[in-house]
Amino acid sequence: MSQLDLARLQFAMTSIYHFLFVPVTIGLSLLTATLQTAWYRGGQVAYLRLTRFFGTLLVINVAVGVVTGLVQEFQFGMDWSGYSRTVGDVFGAPLAMEGLAAFFLESTFLGLWIFGWDKLSKRVHLATIWAVAGGSALSALFIMAANSWMQHPVGYQVDPSTGRPQLDDVWALFTNPVFLRGYLHVLLAALVTGSMVMLSVSAWQLRKALRDGKGGTEDKANSQAQNQSQGQDDPAAMKGEAAGFRLSARLSLFILVPALMFNMLVGSELGVTEGKYQPMKIAAAEAQWETCQPCSFSLFQIGGGNNDQTPTQILEIPHLLSLLATNHWNGKVLGLNEVNSQYQKAYGPGDYVPNVFIQYWSMRVMAYLASLALLLGLWGLWLLRRERLTRSRWFLTAAVWAVVLPFLINTSGWLLTENGRQPWIVQGIQLTKDGVSSSVSTAEVAISIVAFFLLYAAMAVIAAVLMTRHTRKGTGPLHQDDQPATEMTY
Repeated sequence: MSQLDLARLQFAMTSIYHFLFVPVTIGLSLLTATLQTAWYRGGQVAYLRLTRFFGTLLVINVAVGVVTGLVQEFQFGMDWSGYSRTVGDVFGAPLAMEGLAAFFLESTFLGLWIFGWDKLSKRVHLATIWAVAGGSALSALFIMAANSWMQHPVGYQVDPSTGRPQLDDVWALFTNPVFLRGYLHVLLAALVTGSMVMLSVSAWQLRKALRDGKGGTEDKANSQAQNQSQGQDDPAAMKGEAAGFRLSARLSLFILVPALMFNMLVGSELGVTEGKYQPMKIAAAEAQWETCQPCSFSLFQIGGGNNDQTPTQILEIPHLLSLLATNHWNGKVLGLNEVNSQYQKAYGPGDYVPNVFIQYWSMRVMAYLASLALLLGLWGLWLLRRERLTRSRWFLTAAVWAVVLPFLINTSGWLLTENGRQPWIVQGIQLTKDGVSSSVSTAEVAISIVAFFLLYAAMAVIAAVLMTRHTRKGTGPLHQDDQPATEMTY
């Protein structure tokens, strides 16, 4: 492999690993803030226990996520100095805003939230967790503004003396149409991820309680015993932690399903925007080599890679690609060959087609798994309405294992976004091959890949052990005497 291949592999590895934690941080911070708000308003001890329980999972996730994110910054200078030198005047602005504003906001108030339980008033302490949630969302805003500029550069002019882009309109970064839809897409994906994590943890605890005989009554009135024999929930009779985790499961389902539905609509609109500014990305996502009007969407195909322009398409849906890419029933979608020809005329000879196999299947993995997650959420809401959520072993088992879905969806989405821009590192401005560092050897990049892989593997084990151990531990007592929330001293 060349230095370029290794540098891309390294950045892909560290980026994907880091992005496993980012949506959990954003989503879980919002959910934890919601739980604490419910406790603040109602005073139920169960909500306070859940706040501390899921807040601990949030802290573990943030600790690992911060370390993995720092590596990203160093790689810009280590492997991609050509990129940093060329577009650093533009790309560096939102990164600086993220570090100086969002990250400090998030980390400062997270510290206040962790150590302020017995020192701050209830209202001020509640404000700190909402500040953490706001800081994490603000951090994503600046990062997405920078990434969206790479997809669709705006708000810059080229310095004639250096030939480098310089930012001349910072507000254009935040009104970039790719950014507006992309950022909302990321926020909703984070809500989906946080909700699924909360649902999975709650389902594990509820399944454990059901197995141990603590998920319902054993010695209540005959009417309650009849409900349980019919497989219905009895929240008033549920014991200890099971009652609390029923609340968190319900909250996660109420957020998961609307977030998934809305995100599918936002993702569709993002596809239309990308079809306008990055037609190559949309054509590659369908392996559409020739221009079509109207265009069908293939649910599955055999072949269709970069060396195969005549794939065998299976289960085509007429007009769907036109609708997704243009919002019109008979919309025209440019093919890979035509777009490549346009790019050659505009930018010179070359092959501007990305890896079609990755693009095609990333799109489908993301869409199909999102649909599966939506079906699971609707199943959970149906059980909740029938008051059978905590008694359904099949659902609880499925919900536990479904925790992997949002991570696969998010990873596929990033592959779709970043692979579809290739061979550009900045669309229309700089090719990826021109962004690598000339002073770093192939051997040095290879050695650093091995080092990062071993480091990340160790961190993954540590994070998995800590989060699994805390999940199995449960909420535990509030304090040593398990006193009600209304009697706590602040």
